[in-house]
Amino acid sequence: MSNESNPFGGMGSQYATNVQFGAAPANGAAPAADLIKDTTTAAFTTDVIQESRNQPVLVDFWAPWCGPCKQLTPVIERVVQAAGGRVKLVKMNIDDHPAIAGQLGIQSIPAVIAFKNGQPVDGFMGAVPESQIRDFIDKIAGKDGGQPQIAEALAAATEARDAGDLQTAAQIYDAVLEQAPDNIDAIAALADVLFEAGDIEGANDVLARAPDDKKSTPALVSVRAKIALAEEAAALGDSAELERKLAQNPGDHQARFDLAMIQNAKGQRTEAADNLLAIVKADRTWNDDGARAQLLKLFEAWGFTDEVTLATRRKLSSLLFS
Repeated sequence: MSNESNPFGGMGSQYATNVQFGAAPANGAAPAADLIKDTTTAAFTTDVIQESRNQPVLVDFWAPWCGPCKQLTPVIERVVQAAGGRVKLVKMNIDDHPAIAGQLGIQSIPAVIAFKNGQPVDGFMGAVPESQIRDFIDKIAGKDGGQPQIAEALAAATEARDAGDLQTAAQIYDAVLEQAPDNIDAIAALADVLFEAGDIEGANDVLARAPDDKKSTPALVSVRAKIALAEEAAALGDSAELERKLAQNPGDHQARFDLAMIQNAKGQRTEAADNLLAIVKADRTWNDDGARAQLLKLFEAWGFTDEVTLATRRKLSSLLFS
């Protein structure tokens, strides 16, 4: 999702430091400390040797005067952050700390050496393309090594979303999808966040990313149902006018049905459900049992474990089987 298509672009967030996904910080800002850091000769054993026993550590040997180093730094930082914790990046200025580079026989910079289980295992030299860095990380860490970090990122996105910070939630989901493009949870959640922000086109674009064999996943079906219901409600007119009609004629089932659709689009789930239940109670035959059928669509959109879904199902069962 580009900044241009992201309705949340440019906004700050209190959650940003909790997430290990996303593009490199702009304007020279320090990258996430838990993924990228500078080290010294004294700290090398802790920052690299010991840490590489937890996950691979890339060591970037550089110097302030090195032009290719300046080209490589933002690229490798971006790729490491997008890798979601599969690897960490430690940077060492060889002008200030030449001993380690000398021990490793490094004669040209930039040089990147990967450490695993306390040992150097592979590396490359020069300002290589971003795609080559991604391939290098996949080779060192494995393509599926970021699953725990993905789970942590999704949890952080949920936390941000529950707190009303849709901007951060969208950014996290988008970063997860950079790492795992087929992650259905992230696809569904990002589409839902965009829908809540009023960007239906963006939500549909995200839904289209889902693999064909997973398009019927309940989470995706739910978002598509929300979009369809919202589009229906947008054509129904003014809720105040519908309420006026009902005040004059409580038996106007079409007005009550239309009002329920608008209420649902506004997030007034209980009110929408109660209006449809009122139609079912008054006349099951209206519009070929249309009120009950519409309730089933709402259950699909809300999710079958949603509190309003569960409560309304109980009420509907009482009406149908009493």
